Amino acid sequence: MIELALRHSFADLELDLALRSGARTLALFGHSGAGKTSVLNAIAGLLIPRAGRIAIDGETLLDTARGIDVPVAARRIGYVFQDGRLFPHLSVHRNLLYGAAAQRHTGARNIDFATIVELLGLGTLLERRPHGLSGGERQRVAIGRALLSDPRALLLDEPLTGLHAEAREQVLDHLLRLKRELRVFTVLVTHHADEVGALADEVVRLGAGRIVRQVPIAEFVARRAAFASAEKP
Repeated sequence: MIELALRHSFADLELDLALRSGARTLALFGHSGAGKTSVLNAIAGLLIPRAGRIAIDGETLLDTARGIDVPVAARRIGYVFQDGRLFPHLSVHRNLLYGAAAQRHTGARNIDFATIVELLGLGTLLERRPHGLSGGERQRVAIGRALLSDPRALLLDEPLTGLHAEAREQVLDHLLRLKRELRVFTVLVTHHADEVGALADEVVRLGAGRIVRQVPIAEFVARRAAFASAEKP
């Protein structure tokens, strides 16, 4: 369960939204510049809004009215950026271990290293460095590193953008498998309706920093034509 209310002003965007969702995978869908990544940054603690509140599974991460702002490292958020952002001087193995080393909280579920390697098909890549990986391979490593931090929430910012068709399908297949096997609460940012239809349980359509619609995935799929314009830049 996520409860979120944000108000913040940018030079070209006024973010003003509130939502509540019990979905396992929540998609934020809309044009570039709609405020999707800003919402992820606020959840992760990389953006402190002018006013707002964020709670996940009943634990408050931010409440500006009460002066609560949990530090980034203590929020237990796994963030996968569009470009992966792997450490270029570290092997795949050591990039993954960096995520595992972030499990500093008490009572961690301690997601198993071998399980993540198997689920993401990384076994043959462990000794390589990022420059020797394809785009899809780098993204799978970034996802694995985020999951090995044992996050309360996994944030995916356009995880398939920029990948060629075959790599995109491979990463999508791995994300579907992770969803079935691990059941980690996930917020997916995308402007592609097919990704939403494949991965999400609920969809929030954003436009100009505000919520246009919030619907279950069945309604999104049934009314895809009404949402399709968000795929266009």
